Amino acid sequence: MKHQSDQPADKATFNRLLAAYVAQIYPERDTLSLCRDISDAFWPEGTHRRKRKRKPGNSMWSQHDALLITYGNSIKDGAHKPLDLLNDFLCRYLEGTINGVHILPFFPFTSDDGFAVTDFRAVNPQLGDWADINRIADRFKLMSDLVLNHVSSQGAWFNAYRQRQAPYDRFFFEAEPSNDLSMVVRPRTTPLLQEIETSDGPRHVWCTFSHDQIDLDFRNPEVLLEFLRIIRLHMDNGVQIIRLDAVAFVWKEIGSPSIHLPQTHAIVKLIRLLCDYAVEPVILLTETNVPKAENLSYFGKRDEAHVIYNFPLPPLILHAMMTGTAAHLENWQRSMPPAPLGCAYLNFTASHDGIGMRPAEGLLSEMDQAAVINVVKRIGGLVSMRALPDGGEAPYELNTTFFDAMSQTVAGPDTYHIDRFICSQTIVMSLEGIPAFYIHSMLATPNDHAGVKKRGMNRAINRHRWDYGDLRAKLAQPDTPQAQVLDGLRGRLRIRQEQLAFHPNATQFTIHMDDHRIFAIWRQSLDRQQSIFALHNVSAEEVEIPALRLNLIGDEDWVDLLSNEAITGETVTLAPYQCRWISNGDY
Repeated sequence: MKHQSDQPADKATFNRLLAAYVAQIYPERDTLSLCRDISDAFWPEGTHRRKRKRKPGNSMWSQHDALLITYGNSIKDGAHKPLDLLNDFLCRYLEGTINGVHILPFFPFTSDDGFAVTDFRAVNPQLGDWADINRIADRFKLMSDLVLNHVSSQGAWFNAYRQRQAPYDRFFFEAEPSNDLSMVVRPRTTPLLQEIETSDGPRHVWCTFSHDQIDLDFRNPEVLLEFLRIIRLHMDNGVQIIRLDAVAFVWKEIGSPSIHLPQTHAIVKLIRLLCDYAVEPVILLTETNVPKAENLSYFGKRDEAHVIYNFPLPPLILHAMMTGTAAHLENWQRSMPPAPLGCAYLNFTASHDGIGMRPAEGLLSEMDQAAVINVVKRIGGLVSMRALPDGGEAPYELNTTFFDAMSQTVAGPDTYHIDRFICSQTIVMSLEGIPAFYIHSMLATPNDHAGVKKRGMNRAINRHRWDYGDLRAKLAQPDTPQAQVLDGLRGRLRIRQEQLAFHPNATQFTIHMDDHRIFAIWRQSLDRQQSIFALHNVSAEEVEIPALRLNLIGDEDWVDLLSNEAITGETVTLAPYQCRWISNGDY
């Protein structure tokens, strides 16, 4: 009886929440009619929603979860479909250590390495087809990109807009050069508006990122409905994690910053509501490369993103490893709240984009940032700028592979390149949250200067395409950086996935060290049975710390999981860039 009586109440809750979000986003529309259209778009004929909302909890992920971030063609050989090669690489080298994969936009596109999409319903034939995507999704948790802010200027939607064909004639955001756009926040220095010709005269369209990426107008609910149908298509093809790319910019208002507007958050809440009622387990991830408070806002009240990127992590780890002090990393981590119940952080150091500097605002001084930028330039990296409202510019991101970034410190080159890099990735594994690794981090890929020259974009430096034969040959030789890094990271991931204290939501406490060469955190499993003291020496010096500093319980045996060394005596020693996972047991 309880089960039956709960059903109408839960249905009423769904209808009430959906209506509230619709009314906030589209106050001038018929709310009930639009709610029906939304349900029909997300649950077409032959599908249905859950009777009850999926409750927030810690069961959607575990310590076994770790993601690989990759393009569909990061590996090629000129003979096989790149998605087939990616599947082979995943199964041959990563199965058992990585259980999820984020394939960056795998759709037909015209620029920005996939983020100027021409058709969200097709797989880029140069990569493969939906069957290849399905094969990967059968063995790994698959993340796909919902590039919902913009589409290609050469796609069918925009071509129909230029011909003034309904409904696409109202799909794109228009403005006038005379409008006050001085407050608009964006990560590029190119002109915001682009004049284009249509069948009934010239129009000015909004381009947050580039003139090949035309911003959509979510004031038209048909745009939202179309993306809900696309989400359903992805779910039907095995996608379990939906990444909302550049979601912070989707709602625009003339005379406003046009970032993080209330309607944007309401759209995320609406999509989260649908995911919570989906029969299929769907995780919603927001991509908002912005300062801390703005980024955290996308958790909402446990009603927006399930997962958010830990965007301050890359520049802070970069600074710690380059300077030999974890002071800023520690201060930031001590101020970070635990993820709310049913939510998690995604931890990473590198992605297909550069190392974002906006998240470092307020965390690293201009002097600290300058020190890092100088090293990046010294090792051949690049710096991309963003436009400021006053007409000036500021560093937006650093363009380099993270592996090459670890080749030097502020003191110059040394012999600790690989040790320093593996230490940086071990920090990612240790922190509260789900670890994610860019394929070029797993493969110790150097900066691709030829790619920058050939493609004319800074980000190409970190988007190398490996020849699979060459890559396999390097991985077969134990002394290559590729083999050393991949073997080192796989070994630590295998250890990590067996530790309950590394559950993404396990308790975390930042241990203050007087010697900032050590970044130390304490993790405790949800059942309080296992503790791990994760220690990371970010310096090129041997460091000794008092064992009492760790509060090791006296009547338990403590062991370093990474070295199998029993921890006894009054001090704990860490060699340059050594990491220790000191645990009271292997769980």
